[in-house]
Amino acid sequence: MTPAHPRSIRRGGGFTLVEVLVALVVMTVGMLGVAVLYVEGLRMNRTSIHRTLAVALASDMADRIRANDQVPAGYAGTGPGANNNCVNGAAPCSPVQQAQDDWFWWNRDMNDHLPLGAQANIEVVGVGNLNRYEISISWPETGQPGPASYRLPFQL
Repeated sequence: MTPAHPRSIRRGGGFTLVEVLVALVVMTVGMLGVAVLYVEGLRMNRTSIHRTLAVALASDMADRIRANDQVPAGYAGTGPGANNNCVNGAAPCSPVQQAQDDWFWWNRDMNDHLPLGAQANIEVVGVGNLNRYEISISWPETGQPGPASYRLPFQL
């Protein structure tokens, strides 16, 4: 039997090709957004790790200076220091030799943990009986126009 009115035949429900393409474009844009956020998250994680290491390294040098506060000028500058073997206690070291040894090992730690091109500087300003120190560490950070940096001021 044939229907009495051919125009009354209902078409089957479904998606048209245009609807599928629009849905695909919307999904693709969403996935690209997620990918960009993922890459940015990885970059920020790396930056966070470098900053955490810089804080730890600056605190380490501050502790070294506190332990050897007899020669404040011995820590001023950019290093590189000398390996006087004071760490192992193999030889008795003077305060100046200890400061050189501290710079040597601290520079080695910086080179091991921060990106290539990291730099450090320690400024020492005497104010009366106190010495004001400022430890500055900078390192190149991928995706940033300039180097990232951390400064730790303290006073003894």
